[in-house]
Amino acid sequence: MPAELDQKVAVITGAGSGIGAATARQLAAAGFHVVAAGRRLDRITEVANETGGTACQLDVTDRDAVQAFAATLARVDVLFNNAGGAFGADPIATGNPDDWEAMFQVNVMGTLHVTQALLPKLIASGAGTVVVMSSTAGFVAYEGGGGYVAAKHGTHAIAATLRLELFDKPVRVIEIAPGMVRTDEFTVNRMRGDTKKAAAVYQGVAEPLTADDVADTVCWAVTRPPHVNVDLLVLRPRAQAAQHKVDRSG
Repeated sequence: MPAELDQKVAVITGAGSGIGAATARQLAAAGFHVVAAGRRLDRITEVANETGGTACQLDVTDRDAVQAFAATLARVDVLFNNAGGAFGADPIATGNPDDWEAMFQVNVMGTLHVTQALLPKLIASGAGTVVVMSSTAGFVAYEGGGGYVAAKHGTHAIAATLRLELFDKPVRVIEIAPGMVRTDEFTVNRMRGDTKKAAAVYQGVAEPLTADDVADTVCWAVTRPPHVNVDLLVLRPRAQAAQHKVDRSG
C-alpha cells in the first residue's frame, strides 16, 4: 500500500468473501482505503480491485506473518477482526479435538495476533476503532456447537477485556454479534461441503440475515462520531427470536 495516505485506513481480515467482502465494499464507499487481508490471494485481490484498496495475503493464525503484515502499514484507523469460522457440528462426546483447536486458533488467537500487532497504529491514529466479530454463540450454547460456542465466548471475552484495558486510550472497541446469517461459505464449510446439510440450517426461514446486512451494521457502528462507542450490537433476522426459537414457516 502507499507509504503515506491521507485517507483513513480500514484493515479487514477474512475479506475474501461473505461478511468481510461485503464490509470492504461498504467501508470503501464510506471513504476508507480498505486493506483486504485473507488467505486466498485471488479472492482478496478481486475485492481490492473492486474497492480501490490493497490486497494482503495473510493467515491470522501465523503470528510471524501477522507481525510482518503490520510492519507494511503506514497507518491504521479501523481494524475489523472478521476472520473466523466453524468446523463440524458434532456433540462434545464425539467432537474432533482438531476441529476445536482450529476454531480456537482462527477465532481467538487470530483476533489476538492481529489486534496486538496493529494496536500501536490504532492508538497513534488518535481515533482508532477495533471491531470484533463475535456471534450469538458467544452468549448462548446450543447442541452440536460446543467448539464454536467456546471459541466465540473467547472472542467476546477479548472484546470486553480490551475495552476495559483501553479505557484511557483513543481507541474504541465494538463487538458485533450476529445470529443466523446466510452466506455462500460459512455453513457449507462447517458441514464439510455437504450442501444439503448446510441448506437444512436455513430451511423454512424466509429471510435470514445476509452478509450485506451485517456489513451495513459494521459500517454504521464504525462511522459514528469517535466519542460514540457501540459496545455490543446483537443482530438477528426477525424470524429468529432466540437461538432455539426460529420461525421456519416461510
